[in-house]
This record gives sequence, C-alpha cells and structure tokens, in this order.
Amino acid sequence: MLYYIYSVKDTISLPPSHFGEDLNEAAYGILKSKYERTLDKDIGVILSVFNIRDISDGVILPGDPSTHHDVRFDVLAFNLEVNEVVEGEVSELVEFGAFVRLGPLDGLVHLSQITNDFINYDRKSAMFVLRNTGRSLKKGDNVYAKVSTVSMKNNIKDTKIALTMRPEGLGKPEWLKEPKVPAKKPQEKRGPRRK
Repeated sequence: MLYYIYSVKDTISLPPSHFGEDLNEAAYGILKSKYERTLDKDIGVILSVFNIRDISDGVILPGDPSTHHDVRFDVLAFNLEVNEVVEGEVSELVEFGAFVRLGPLDGLVHLSQITNDFINYDRKSAMFVLRNTGRSLKKGDNVYAKVSTVSMKNNIKDTKIALTMRPEGLGKPEWLKEPKVPAKKPQEKRGPRRK
C-alpha cells in the first residue's frame, strides 16, 4: 500500500461566523471538511489534512461577506499502483470471489484469481476450500495479493480494484510455508501392445 504526503495550495472562503476564531483552527476545520475522505484521481484517497501554513491576508470580494485566503497545507493520501504487491485482510466472501481490505479501500480477488487449484465455496462454513491442497480461505484471513487494475472514479464508493493471488509467493502466509504439491502429470498415451 502506498501512503504519500503531498503539499497542496488552495484558496479557502472564511465565512463571517468564523471571524472571531483563530485563523489556523478555522482554516483546519474548512480544509478537513473539504478534503478528508475524498478521492482525487491523481493522488488517491485523501485521509488527513495537516501542517497548515502560509495563510495569506484575507481578501474581500464585492457582494461576498466572506474573506478569501490562500493557504498551503499537507495531505496524507493513499494510492495503489498496478503490479504492486499488497497485504490485506479478507473482509467478505461472495460466490464470485473475496473482497480484501486495503487501507481505506476494498479490492476484489475474483474466484479465478485466488489460486490455480479448483475452488469450492462452502456456504455452511462461509469459506472457499481448495480441492487438491485442502487449503481454505475465509473472512478475517490475511493475504498477499497483487494489484491487477485500479479504476479510480469520482468517489471512493465507485472505485474498483482488481487483485490476483495466483502468482507464486501470494495468498495466505500459511500457504507459503507449506511444501509444494507436485503438479499431476498427464498420463502418457501408449499405442496398442504388440504380441
């Protein structure tokens, strides 16, 4: 998971109801409500606003009772990149795959991307069971996955992240410690025996 700190410059509008307050505290409240838990397609999900500085003197515009201030501040953002290996927790299992919690977002590991093994969904115990190895995957399991695609939309809810656990070295940490199961060799076809 990638967490970044960005320096941002913006102009805030300070309404008259905040005129008696400390300018830094008022600016923090305005910036927090404007930016936190929002999605910017370039920098990702903005988690936190901090380090407010360089607040300019206010400018009053005709017909507007608010003062307008240029301000510089920092944001902590979360972003994912394609092919990045991430660690997350399985937050939900559905018949078509597993959702994995990655910081503030969930990614989907489609059923076909969980493993190379054949998978059964056991509704009674709410887990995936792998046929050849007997391994299982359930809600709450920690997994390693690789980001296949990221589709950033205008809001967090509509953002789609596709993950895969098929490459070697991915999946549940316990799977990585188990001895490898040799692949079954196809039976050789032999011609009829001559007598």
